[in-house]
Amino acid sequence: MTVIHVPGSKSVTARALFLAAVADGTSTLVRPLCSDDTEGFAEGLARLGYEVVKETDRWRIEGSPTGPTATEADVHCRDGATTARFLPTLAAAAASGTYRFDASAQMRRRPLAPLTEALRTLGVDLHHEVAEGHHPLRIAASGIKGGELTLDAGESSQYLTALLMLGPLTAEGLRITVTDLVSAPYVEITLAMMRDFGVEVTRDGRGNNVFTVPPGGYRAATYAIEPDASTASYFFAAAALTGQEVTVPGLGTDALQGDLRFVDVLRRMGADVRITADSTTVGSRGALSGLTVNMRDISDTMPTLAALAPFASGPVRIEDVGNTRVKECDRLDACAENLRRMGVTVETGPDWIEIHPGAPRATEIATHGDHRIVMSFAVAGLRVPGITYDDPGCVRKTYPGFHEEFAEFAGRISRRSS
Repeated sequence: MTVIHVPGSKSVTARALFLAAVADGTSTLVRPLCSDDTEGFAEGLARLGYEVVKETDRWRIEGSPTGPTATEADVHCRDGATTARFLPTLAAAAASGTYRFDASAQMRRRPLAPLTEALRTLGVDLHHEVAEGHHPLRIAASGIKGGELTLDAGESSQYLTALLMLGPLTAEGLRITVTDLVSAPYVEITLAMMRDFGVEVTRDGRGNNVFTVPPGGYRAATYAIEPDASTASYFFAAAALTGQEVTVPGLGTDALQGDLRFVDVLRRMGADVRITADSTTVGSRGALSGLTVNMRDISDTMPTLAALAPFASGPVRIEDVGNTRVKECDRLDACAENLRRMGVTVETGPDWIEIHPGAPRATEIATHGDHRIVMSFAVAGLRVPGITYDDPGCVRKTYPGFHEEFAEFAGRISRRSS
């Protein structure tokens, strides 16, 4: 058995940074993810006037319950979607201030409209400088009264998360009716973490689609960041593909992240899965069957399954993942493009991809600057020597040491198989 220690969750780290920044007191984040995305988030907080002290395995944040202490700031959000969506929402709560936000060319292409329209509904003075619904944008903050909103979060659950975390910073709280929601488990992460920082959100309505967030504020906390379940998917998929056994500590039955459900997909394909209170183990004999699976709620692991799919005994059809077309790249098209380069038969539709069994050949992977495309096709590389990438360094977004650590892991697999 191989034990893999996966870096901290990007999603949990970003939420913890937001909540710590607006909490009353000093919070400590234990084992936060250190990557381009989270460094960019921390840098953005610093520009907004927050004090972030970084140590080897913990970050300390001095909270400001009334919002940013800086009255002017120019924040570059890099490639980070959580940074680009959460920090403008935080800044909008300031009693007074003028803030400008911009991002990389890749992030400028990604949508913001449902979130910024919701902020405007709440009375926020917000202006998109170049293209409506996209970065760059300016906010003239004057506090937020609160009230009722209707939100379409069918494109990204981050819109809802940003508004939920904003709620306690408003004068009267928020009541949000959600008409559509994708990646729902990420919202459950948000609600659980808000609870840990002292705020309880209630839900009612048909399908529990109405969220009521009370005014008040957050309290500081010491918060341990669990390993990243999306990142763990590459190692779990590798175990299923190679007939090895991999254990990831820190992801067990109480894990917050819905992406751990990727192991259920592997189980359906024939892998052995064991989940305990504090770890998850995946093993197999290397024989995998095809399947049809809805991955709407775990769509960040769609590329992992797509890269694994050609080695199954039958077709793999992944459905209801249209939102992956507005991630770092159009992930449906990127997966299809690269699989075809490898000689694999692939069909796609607006929100689905079907991959047929094949004998993939080595190629250069067109990454489109997307970390998840690189890390997913590294799994295929365990069976297809010679795969290269046009931008291998884009993994710094969430896992700067991925190539070295995955190569070490692959070496261990090779020695055990020989």
